[in-house]
Order: sequence, then C-alpha cells, then structure tokens
Amino acid sequence: MDEWAWDETLFAGSAAHYGVGRMPYPPSVAEAVAEALGGAGTGRLLDVGCGPGSLTIPLAPLFASAVGIDADPDMLAEAGRLADRAGVSNVEWCHLRAEDLPADLGTFRAVSFGQSFHWMDRDLVACRVRGMLSPDGAWIHVGGTTHRGAVDATHSAPPWHRIDELVTRYLGPVRRAGRGTLPDGTRSGEEIVMRRAGFAGPSRIVVTDDRIVERDIDEVVSAVFSLSSSAPHLFADRLGAFELELRHLLTEATATGRFSERLGPIEVVIWRPT
Repeated sequence: MDEWAWDETLFAGSAAHYGVGRMPYPPSVAEAVAEALGGAGTGRLLDVGCGPGSLTIPLAPLFASAVGIDADPDMLAEAGRLADRAGVSNVEWCHLRAEDLPADLGTFRAVSFGQSFHWMDRDLVACRVRGMLSPDGAWIHVGGTTHRGAVDATHSAPPWHRIDELVTRYLGPVRRAGRGTLPDGTRSGEEIVMRRAGFAGPSRIVVTDDRIVERDIDEVVSAVFSLSSSAPHLFADRLGAFELELRHLLTEATATGRFSERLGPIEVVIWRPT
C-alpha cells in the first residue's frame, strides 16, 4: 500500500469519548514541566494537536496564556467544554493543522505535544515550531499510554487482549488510521528529526504515579473509541453490533461492573532550540 497520509477522519467520532476513556495525566506532569522551565506564570504556551485539551488544560495555569490547536473541530469543542469545567480560562482554541503553523500566532515560551507529533509531517512541523520559540524556549513532548493501565496482576484490569481480538475481528488484522492503515505502527526516529531541525537535547523526565484508577464499563468502551485504530467511524454500519459485543465481553469480565488499573509511567521529553 502507499505510505500512510493524514486525513481529517483520523479521530472522527472520538472526541466525546476521549475525556471519558483516557486517564488524565497526573498532576506531577505539570509539576515536572514547571521545574524544567524554571518557574510558572509567565510567557505563552502552544499545545499542538491538543485534542480535547488533555495536556493543554493542566499546563495552561503555568503560563500567562495558552493556545491549543487541532485539526478536528469536535476535539476543540470538547476542549472548550472541559476547560470551562476545570475553571481554566486563559486558553484560546484554534482550528488549525500543525503543518499550517506559524499562522501568525506569535512567539511562545513553550510548545507542547501530547502524544500527537507522530501524526504530523514531523520535519516541517519541527522547523516551523523552532521559529516560534523564544530563545530560551522549550519543546515539550509528553508520551505515555493513557487509554489503558500498566500490567498489574494484582488488579482486575479490563480484558484488553480480548478487546483487541474483537477489534481485529471487525476491522481486520492491520492497524487502521483514518482512511489508511499503519501496518508497522506510527513512525519512530524523533531524535533524528529534532536534531535536523536545530534542537539540542533531549532531557528526559519519567513521571511515575502508583495510583490505582477505577473505571466502569462505559469508561472502558470510551477508551476503545478514543483510539484512532478503533474510532467509531471505522465500524460504519457495524458500529452498533461492535459496541453490543464489546459491552457483553466487558460485562462477562467483571462481577461488579468495575475494573481497576495501575496508572502507567509518563515520559516528559524536553528539547531546546540551538
């Protein structure tokens, strides 16, 4: 098949599920960013590929103002709703692809990517973002698995292997992504891209949080639909049948209707412009 290319259906239908099905970043992520930047309350933040504000909302209070951009208008609407609920009012939400930066947005003290950079034209975006950073600015990449917890035999986690098998039965063995597929997963080699664009580093901070997160069946269903590889639109007219089977599978897996998972590690990677 041809090389995968982004299209606007990548997360179609997932926005409402994202905030429900993804576990939030622990507060220690924002604390680690504040320490790395040497203080809080000044400058501007740009969150690229912000989705429903999962990273923007906890980081925005560290800055005088913030901008979140995303190519999915439904994600931005959800971000605005969640920011209002969290009492975060210093964020401007912009419907914009990362490849269209700088878009007259100005200069920023920090530009963040929360599990989003791999979906972009990385060389182009890295070069354009570098030109938007102040001389003492920082590129912040936050990575981690937030739709499911770390493997922990002492807790009753959702039966993820059976969920994966169910998705495969409906969508096939090759990972779906928008209108295309990713047979080998998303791209690696980020360090090469960053150095080629004129960044130095990186410094890495691994944030661990041993909290046990409890989730009900609705939350696990939303976790599945929050993924690009199992976004609602991919099931087309079989969406109802898939959700019915998924809920039956989850109901059989728990006598209480609830699951518990240990929050996995989150990595904060910081690059500086040379």
